[in-house]
Amino acid sequence: MPFLEGKLIFLRGLCSEDANDRYPQWFNSDDINKYNSHHRHPYSRTEAISYIEALLDDRTKLVLAIVDKETNRHIGNVALQDISNINRSANLAIIIGEKEFWGKGIAVEASCLIISHGFFELNLHRIDAGTSAENASAIAWLEKLGFVREGRKRRALYKNGRYHDVVEYGVLREEWEELMGLNME
Repeated sequence: MPFLEGKLIFLRGLCSEDANDRYPQWFNSDDINKYNSHHRHPYSRTEAISYIEALLDDRTKLVLAIVDKETNRHIGNVALQDISNINRSANLAIIIGEKEFWGKGIAVEASCLIISHGFFELNLHRIDAGTSAENASAIAWLEKLGFVREGRKRRALYKNGRYHDVVEYGVLREEWEELMGLNME
């Protein structure tokens, strides 16, 4: 059942049945996880079920399945993590696990849905995200979403036998409102 709906996809809560599908395999793929901190240990169906069940009681994370409307197929996840009610902030994360959906605007659409939900329903003030400085597609995705580059953490990610810089981005609610053409005052 859709929680948030876009043109090509809808977002819904993760459910234990997702662990029976290809979802756990995404985190075992070196290619899918080339620029993130996953793919360090094998990820099993049992771990996926435990993670999904733990989300039910964790209000510091909103992790949603990205589902292709045409096929009703679970193709990725998008999340607001580290939600802070005091700072009114969160961290944006996404994975498109089904590679045939890469480059089709799915990440932007899913992100727009969850970012708008974060600002207008969760009353967040700021959303940030970071990625490897070598991840050109994620940098383009964040900049397309209107995120502003805020800094660089030198050699902060160890991946593929070496350290990589992480670039940090953020967007404020008023910037998002302007980008979306909204006047929320």
